[in-house]
Parts: sequence; structure tokens; C-alpha cells
Amino acid sequence: MSAALLNGTFIQGFELDDWHSEAPLHSNAIILPSLLAAVSSVAKSGQKVNGSSFLLAYLVGLEVGPRVGNALYGKHVLTTGWHSGAVFGPSVSAAASSKLLELSAAQTEDALGIACTQACGLMSAQFESEVKRMQHGFAARNGLLGTLLARGGKGNGKEPQYLLDEITKGVGEEWKTENVRLKPYAAMAATHAGIDCVRKLQEQHPVKIKDLKEIKSIELHMGEVSFHHGGFKLSRPATSVGAQMSIAYASMTQLLDNQVMPAQFRHDMLERDAIWELVDKTTCVLDDSLNFGQRIEVVFEDGVKLEAEVKAARGVNPELSNREIVEKWRGLTNGVIDDERRDRIEKLCLGLEGLEDVLELEELLVGITKNPIA
Repeated sequence: MSAALLNGTFIQGFELDDWHSEAPLHSNAIILPSLLAAVSSVAKSGQKVNGSSFLLAYLVGLEVGPRVGNALYGKHVLTTGWHSGAVFGPSVSAAASSKLLELSAAQTEDALGIACTQACGLMSAQFESEVKRMQHGFAARNGLLGTLLARGGKGNGKEPQYLLDEITKGVGEEWKTENVRLKPYAAMAATHAGIDCVRKLQEQHPVKIKDLKEIKSIELHMGEVSFHHGGFKLSRPATSVGAQMSIAYASMTQLLDNQVMPAQFRHDMLERDAIWELVDKTTCVLDDSLNFGQRIEVVFEDGVKLEAEVKAARGVNPELSNREIVEKWRGLTNGVIDDERRDRIEKLCLGLEGLEDVLELEELLVGITKNPIA
């Protein structure tokens, strides 16, 4: 359970994981730590878990999370002060690990009950609290705890309170897995459309947009969920958590550095005058006509006004291709682990369905890595 907590926390540590476009949660920060911990647990008794069984349990987790989330009105949870993934997440871990360990229907019901009674997470953690990193780790641990024990309300202003039919609607026909999205940037998902707006200006006006000193004001327009999730005014000094949650900061990082990756959120990078000059000129504006898309307006001292809008963030539409995902993996591990280990992990993951023993993959994942933001 400690491994599930620590690894879930680590996956969330750089804001580079997946997210779901209907019911926001970071499934991989919950499922992978709990499943790998379960594999280690059964390995002690001499049992093996093959890659096919691992993938099936993984898919069960991917399907359960968004369905539970939709039953709680999905994105609405974020606007009421709860961290959605920490609320939906225990059921994800319990369902996936119950499948992996082949629990009976009655045992699985017990596992889900034990897990969901521990469901909680405050969205206020996004305001520069390091505990934000741990909340999906808590979900991974708590779901696994429910499974292992089974093995051997707050009102939301909605009527009805819960949409129970959402949990089973379209099971086996409509696949929630298809709506899992991978993030190209090391920042909270709601920042991505703002980053893409900046990227669009950089592509369309490559010369003018570099004249940073002549920028008079910047407005980022966004929908309700994005505004309440990341439209807050960030103040200096900031932690990496606050910077990665701030739409203004993440977008201005793209404007200044042409990328938004872990290195942009090192402690020394957070102290740069150049980034704060841009952030201080930036205002986030609530626009109910926008959903997950965003619009940027940049006004220069000479009166020139540049505008750009995206309907959906990169990673959502268009989705990252398999090639881009592999490139992201190689880029993130460059200099962090040696190339031989990287390639072996990559090969096993891409051929996971035919893997006879998942412990082979886990043994490669265990080991010393360099600090990617050192």
C-alpha cells in the first residue's frame, strides 16, 4: 500500500499524466501503482500475472472511473470544492485490483465499499499545496486496501443527487477508455488550451509575439470549469504546484520558453523576473460561451492586438498519436535513465499483451533515476 501511495504521488508529481475529458481524473496515477503493487504482492507467494490479465484489469479501471464520475456529474465536482480524481479514484483502484486478483463478485462489492468510504480530496490543494500530488496516490492506496481487505455526503445542489444509470449505461458497447487523453504539457489539463492559444500566436505571428517587452496586456478567456480550476491570480513567490495549476503562468511559460515541461518548474525557473512580468500583465476572464476551449487577446503598446482561439486543447483534438506518445516518453526519460533500460521498458510496454510475467517489467521500473528538474 505504501508503494501504491508513493508511486501514485510520483506520477502526479510532474503533471504529465493522462486525464479524462468527461469526468476529470488521472486514471494512470491510480491504476498503475495499485496494479503493480498487487503484482508484487502475489509474486511473493510464487504466483505470476501475465500481461494479458494485467491489461484486462487496467481496462476495467479505465472504464470504472469515468462512469462513477459521470454519476456524480463529472466536471461539476471541481466547481464545488472537491478534487474529482480523489473522489472518483478509490473505485478505480478497487475495481482494477479486484479484477487482477480475481476476486468474486461479492468480494469485489466489499472492496468497492471499503474503497469508496475513503473517497475524499479538497480542490483547495491546488493552491500551492504539495498534498495535491498525493491525492491520486491516496486513491490508489485506498482502493488497493479495500481489495486486500475484501480478499482474506455532501450535497451537490443537483436533483437527483446521483445519476446511477451512468455507471452501467452502454457497458460493453460504449468504451470510456476511448476518451482518455494524454497531456503534452507538464501542467494541469485546463491550462492546455491556453498554452495552445499561445502556440497558435507563435505560429501565426512569429516575429511580433517575440516582442515581449512591448506587450501591454493579455487576456485569457475560458469557460466555467477552467476558470474556477486554473483562472485564479497567482502571486509571487509561487511553488511548482501553484504554477502548474495556473492557466496564466503555464501559458506565459509557453510564451517565454516555447515549451511547458518539468524543467520549466524548477525552483530557480519560478523566480525569473521575465515570467512574472508576463503573468502580472495577464488576466483570466470567465466566458460562459467557452467550454474547454480558450481564447487569448494580446495588446501591444503600439495598439496592435493579436487574437487566437482553440476549441479544444492539443491532446484532446487532435489526440496525441502513438508516435508522439513514444517521442514524449523518450524525451522525458532522456538523461534520467540510461538508453538501454529505456528501450527495454519501451519494448515490454509495447508488447505487453504477450508478456508472460509482468514482474519482468516491474523489475526494470524499480531502480535509481536522476531528478528530471535538478
